[in-house]
Formats: sequence, C-alpha cells, structure tokens
Amino acid sequence: MMGTLAALLAGKKIPTPEDRYWADVTGDIENVEGILKITRIGVTYHLKTQSEKAQEARDAFSSYIKRCPAAQSVIGCIRIEDHLIIEEMT
Repeated sequence: MMGTLAALLAGKKIPTPEDRYWADVTGDIENVEGILKITRIGVTYHLKTQSEKAQEARDAFSSYIKRCPAAQSVIGCIRIEDHLIIEEMT
C-alpha cells in the first residue's frame, strides 16, 4: 500500500525519502468462530511536502487504494482504515 501511494506521489513530483514519508501501521486480530483472523488494518501515512504540493498529495491519497494490488486483494475480508497526515513545508 505504501509503495503504491509513493508511486502516485512520484508521478506528481512529490519526493518520498524516509525522512519525509513513513507510515504507522496497526491491526486487529480477532477470534472469529474459533479461528484467529486479521479483521482490521490501520495505516496512518505521514508526509512532509512543500505547501504547493499538499493538494496534489491529497489527490493521490484519495485514489491510491483503488490501484493497490495488496489492498484490493484483501479489502473484501479485512477492513482497511487509512489516513494521511501532511506536514506542509515552506
């Protein structure tokens, strides 16, 4: 998921080095009828970018999940909650 978003950001000329782009990931594992299942994946993306690129970053975020092979593979059985936090740089 992070790679797909990074690719879309790169297409908009928004750099994603480690010190400017990272993700915090959490998940829930629940007992479902006696079987442990991953039921939720939570991803909070952090991006530091130029102020003039912030809206382009939001646009990329709004559409990346539809293009992400990993997300599309599990979205029917695992709830995905994603958020983007942008720190605008001058």
